[in-house]
Amino acid sequence: MISLKNNIYRSHMCGNITAKYIGAEVKVAGWVNNIRKLGSLTFLTLRDQTGIVQIFVEDENLVKNLTKESTVTVKGIVRSRGEKNINTEMKTGEIEILASEITVLGVCEDILPFEISRAREQNENTRLKYRYLDLRNEQNLDNICLRAELLKFIRQQMDELEFMEIQTPILTSSSPEGARDYLVPSRINAGMFYALPQSPQIFKQLLMISGFTRYYQIAPCFRDEDARADRSPTEFYQLDFEASFVSQDDILQVLETVLYNVLTHFTTLNVDKPPFRRIKFNDSMRMYGSDKPDLRNPLLLIDLTDDFSRHSFSVLNGKYIYALKANANDMGRRFFDALTAELKVQGAGGLVYLKYDGNELSGPASKYFDEKDLSVLKSKANLQANETLFIVSDVKKNRALKYTGFLRNLLGEKLDLIDRNSFKPCFIVDFPFYEEDDDGNVAFSHNPFSMPQGGMEALKKQNPFDIVAYQYDLVLNGVELASGAVRNHSREIMIEAFRLAGYDKSVVENKFPALFNAFRYGAPPHAGAAIGFDRLLMFLCNETSIKEVMAFPMNKSAQDPLMGAPSTVTDKQLKDIHIKVDL
Repeated sequence: MISLKNNIYRSHMCGNITAKYIGAEVKVAGWVNNIRKLGSLTFLTLRDQTGIVQIFVEDENLVKNLTKESTVTVKGIVRSRGEKNINTEMKTGEIEILASEITVLGVCEDILPFEISRAREQNENTRLKYRYLDLRNEQNLDNICLRAELLKFIRQQMDELEFMEIQTPILTSSSPEGARDYLVPSRINAGMFYALPQSPQIFKQLLMISGFTRYYQIAPCFRDEDARADRSPTEFYQLDFEASFVSQDDILQVLETVLYNVLTHFTTLNVDKPPFRRIKFNDSMRMYGSDKPDLRNPLLLIDLTDDFSRHSFSVLNGKYIYALKANANDMGRRFFDALTAELKVQGAGGLVYLKYDGNELSGPASKYFDEKDLSVLKSKANLQANETLFIVSDVKKNRALKYTGFLRNLLGEKLDLIDRNSFKPCFIVDFPFYEEDDDGNVAFSHNPFSMPQGGMEALKKQNPFDIVAYQYDLVLNGVELASGAVRNHSREIMIEAFRLAGYDKSVVENKFPALFNAFRYGAPPHAGAAIGFDRLLMFLCNETSIKEVMAFPMNKSAQDPLMGAPSTVTDKQLKDIHIKVDL
C-alpha cells in the first residue's frame, strides 16, 4: 500500500509491518484492540483495516487512562519478538513496536455494547444498530474489503471483454417485473409516482437499440420482497450486461469467463473448467428435481411412476413416484422420521423408505412390496445390497419432482455426500416460455422479454406449454447465480407473446411504451444476463447470509436500526408530495 507523503497520522498501516522493518522507526494509527498488563509491562494491540500489530509499552504514562477502541497514533522502533514469542496466527506476529510516543486521537467514552471480537454472537438488531462497531470485527471488515476487490476485478474482466460501463436511472416508471416496486411520489407532478428499478432490464435493451455494442454496470436493484438468507428485502447488486448482434452461446461464454476467473482468482477450491455443463430445463427436473441442481451431490432421481402408480399400496396408487437411493441402512428410525418431518413442512404427504440387505427389503412399508416388486427395484433402480431407497409421491408431477429434489438436497447434507472442496457450475437452458398458473391460465414462466425459440411460428402453431425460450440460468453449487435471455426485438412477436398470456396490445403499449416504440426503429438482435453480485460474494466469503457481505443491510423486517429507516415524516413533507396517510 502506498503511504501518503503528508499523512500526519501514520507512516505505515498496522498489518503491513513485517520483519524487514526491524530497527526502523514507524508511526502507526488505529483502534486499541486490546490492553494487557503483565506486572510493570504493558502490551497493546493496535488494529486497522490491514490487520493487528503488537505495541510494547515501557512507560506507563503513555497509556494512562487509555481505553479499548479509542483511536491513537503510536510512534516507535520495530523490533523482533524473539523466536519463542512469535505469534504464528498474526500476520505481524514476528515483530512488535517499542512505543516512544502515543497520542490519543479519539476517546472511546462509553462501555461498548458488545466486544468487537464477539460481534457475530449478538442478535441481528443489536449488530445493525451498532453496525459501525460490528464492521470493526475482523471477519466483517474482511468481507467488505473483499467486496471492494471483487468490484475492481469484475470491472477489469468486463473491460477486457470490451464491455462499456454505463449507468442507468434510479428513478424510473413502475413496470410489472415480478416483485413489488418501491414507489417514490413526485412533488412536481402531483399524484404521480416514480419507481425504483427492479433491474435495468428495459434500459439495457434501449442501449442496444441506441447503438451501443456491449454494456455493463454493477447495478443496484430494488425489490419489495420478503427477506431470506440469499435475498435482501430492499436492495441488492448485480453484474448486469447486454450485447447486440450476439447469440446465446456468446453470452454463456461471457458468463463462463467471468465466473471461472473470479472463482480461480479468489479461492483455492477446485473449479470445473469451461465450457460449463449445459442441462435442459426438463432434463434438470427429471434428474435432480430442481432447476438449480447442486452437481456436487451425486444422487439422481429415479422415475418409478410407470412401475408403481397402479400399486396396491395406497400411498403410491394413482400418483407420480420418484425415488433416490443412498447408503443409509445404518441410520436409525429417528433419521428417517426427521426427513419425513422436513418433507411435510414443504407440503409433501410423507416418505416411504426401503432398506435392502442383499436378500430382502425392510422398513415400515416393506410389507407392501413382494418379490416381484423387489425384482423391479433391482432392475429399474439398480438397487444394491446395503442401499436404502427413498420414495416420494404426489398426484401432481411438478410437486412430486419438487419434493424429491428437496429430499435430494437433504440427503446430500445429512449423509455428507457433497464435495465441499469444489465449485461445479452449470447452465440450465431451454426453459419453457409459459407455465400454467393457479387458475389454469397461460402465464410467463421466466422472462416476458425473451425470444421464443422458433419465433412467431412457434407462438402461432405450438401448444403454449411446449414453447421453449432462449432463457438460461447459471447455477453454482445449487444456487441460481445468474439469469439471462436472448431478447425479443420484434414488436409483432412481443404482441403475440403477451396475447397468449392474456394481455392485449394496449397493455403492452401502456406498460412498456419506451421499448415497444423503440422497436419501430430498427432494433438489433441482442442478449444479456445478470450475475447476483452479493450472492457471488457470499460464496467467496463462505457466508450463508447475504447481510454479511453488505456494509449496511436491512434486517429481516426491511428496517435499518442504525438509521431508523423506514421512519415517519412531517405533515409538511407529506403535503409537499401530495400524500395523505390513512392507517
